[in-house]
Amino acid sequence: MPDSVPSSCPGASPEERLAEPTIEHRADQLKALASPVRLRMVDLIYHGGGEICVCEFMDHFDLSQPTISHHLKVLRRAGLIQRRKEGTMVRHRVDETAFTALSTLMERFSTVRETEEVLAE
Repeated sequence: MPDSVPSSCPGASPEERLAEPTIEHRADQLKALASPVRLRMVDLIYHGGGEICVCEFMDHFDLSQPTISHHLKVLRRAGLIQRRKEGTMVRHRVDETAFTALSTLMERFSTVRETEEVLAE
């Protein structure tokens, strides 16, 4: 993908645009959150005091333990949650930096950029 915006396209300079690796990473994170099960898992972690055990998910889903583990793995691979072993228990917590970055991304797109064409009208 070229690093510069074609001159016919209004918008951000190459320095202001998101880098391709950033776009790919944020897209992976958003895909992971697009699943209702995984979004609910993140919400449960948040409401569970910021960290909960795998076994606690079993009370909230009509899913097998391997299916729950799969969804948690997708969230971990996307960098949205972290896990910590405590004896035989595995506890999961939200990665705050990932959600801060996603929040920044959403803020970036929450306002429409004014282009020279709009200002000229």
